Amino acid sequence: MQEKYPAEITTEENLPAEELADIPQGNMTLIQHLEELRKRIIRSLIAVCVGGGICYYYVQDIMHYLTLPAGKLYYMQPTEAFFTYIKVAIFAGFILALPIVLYQIWCFVLPALTIREKKVLLLVVPMSLILFLGGLAFAFFLVLPAAMKFFIGFTDSTLLPMFSVSRYFGFVIAFILPFGIVFELPLIVVILAKIGLVTSKFLIKKWRLVIFLTFVVGAVISPTPDIFTQCMIAFPMIFLYFSSYFIVRFALKK
Repeated sequence: MQEKYPAEITTEENLPAEELADIPQGNMTLIQHLEELRKRIIRSLIAVCVGGGICYYYVQDIMHYLTLPAGKLYYMQPTEAFFTYIKVAIFAGFILALPIVLYQIWCFVLPALTIREKKVLLLVVPMSLILFLGGLAFAFFLVLPAAMKFFIGFTDSTLLPMFSVSRYFGFVIAFILPFGIVFELPLIVVILAKIGLVTSKFLIKKWRLVIFLTFVVGAVISPTPDIFTQCMIAFPMIFLYFSSYFIVRFALKK
């Protein structure tokens, strides 16, 4: 005599294949993990390509805003302007597709996490994206114009600025990217305090060392060797460090 089961009971065998296809399993083999990784990478690349295509459609407007701090630019080779436009579109497309890329990374690592780790990452991933984009915006809209004004200030009757479009774009990327990384500092400090590795007493005790290290880091990641750019990187790091201290002391009470 066959046993009958309630119709409401649903197992993975009863789910449609298209629903199971996007659910990573915790007991996957090495080949299955590689297939899952390949799928996530392909989706991320597609998102970047779509974002790049959208940004290429508006590349003239993007270049207009990028070149505002420098003024008129020049290109020295016939293909320089074209390939610079492609690079700008790809970089802007990556920024546009960054939420999707982070989501694909999240989906890949999700099966290996505990419930507590999933809750932590559910907060950490969006905050890291917001801080990264905030760092880029801060660098581009506030720091870069001041830096360009400082550098162009050396112009005189014998020295005239003639910026190549490709070199200028490379300078802009190398200039603003460190700020996106630096702005992750409060999140890193809060995570370390949350897991008990640092306290507010430890943070305030090491403030002199931190100030020294911020200038060292500014010198290392700065795209130019001048003290102005190094300070423009170091000062936000110092501000973010003390902001992290107040968060740990008064918000986390540690």
